[in-house]
Amino acid sequence: MSTALFRPFERYNFSENVCYLTGQPATAQTTIFPSWLLQQFNLAEKPFKMLDENIATYQDIKIPVSAQALTAVNLLDDEMKEALNGGYETIKKVDELRLFQWIAKQVYGIIHWEVRAGIRQQRAIGEEFSFSQSIAHKFSNLHIMLQSLVQPVVFEGLAPWSIKIFPVENPPETFSYRDEINTLVFSLRMKDFGIIACLQDNGESLNYHKEILDKVEGKQLHPIQYEEICANFFYSAYLFNRLPEYTILPTDEAVYVEPMPLRISARPVYDIWQVKTYGQVLENFWKPWGFLLLEIIKNPEKPMSFLTDLDGNFLNPDQIKQDI
Repeated sequence: MSTALFRPFERYNFSENVCYLTGQPATAQTTIFPSWLLQQFNLAEKPFKMLDENIATYQDIKIPVSAQALTAVNLLDDEMKEALNGGYETIKKVDELRLFQWIAKQVYGIIHWEVRAGIRQQRAIGEEFSFSQSIAHKFSNLHIMLQSLVQPVVFEGLAPWSIKIFPVENPPETFSYRDEINTLVFSLRMKDFGIIACLQDNGESLNYHKEILDKVEGKQLHPIQYEEICANFFYSAYLFNRLPEYTILPTDEAVYVEPMPLRISARPVYDIWQVKTYGQVLENFWKPWGFLLLEIIKNPEKPMSFLTDLDGNFLNPDQIKQDI
């Protein structure tokens, strides 16, 4: 008998009595963000904006789990607590699959929580809940990949994700979390590092941004430089115009997941980069430093950058401290 996969998006099976990960009866509710993270950074009561603009707190965001899922999630959280608190030198040694699982656990957990909220709202006005089939397709694929936490899943060929870790000169108390669930992009800045992940691009983001990634490789970044790279990744995820497909083969031993080619047409994988739109994204990421859109795109041919000088050379963080 082949390995069974739970597919909640086929019938919108998001009951609070059903485990979000396995489909088994739920025995508990657990916070999406691990308790150690909530305590360490005093996040429990901090606001978290939902897609419908309502405000919850970090500790409000919970998901139903079975005993099997809770054990797997707690084990992963314990591993990542040690790795994340160990800083850049420790986190960069973590197995990439485990890092993907931990990131996807947060992102998909929020998706599950948002969908449940949407279902409740639609039922309250007597309407059926539904959303874009392409979005549901992406979320469903992410959920299948996340099930690698509770059963054997073999990723063949290219990894479905892009993950990059950077050394960053953060203040000690730093905790900055972002995600964009429609494009499945994530960033986290804490300790002395920052992580950027695109959870379903088959590694394309690392190719698309190769030029700047090569320039910063091995160099410690000022926070404003890291946030600039984040803006590049978040905006390019919006420009990414493919809906990745995967061959998913459940067998007796494992579920095999293999990406299908993205370049099956002559159309570029990314739409055309628009400087003004990018500037709006960058303005948002640079809010702590107060730069406005008009400053950022004063020269549309060369938007403001703290990553490189006018000749394209990497800017040392010490130079930046004098300018901001």
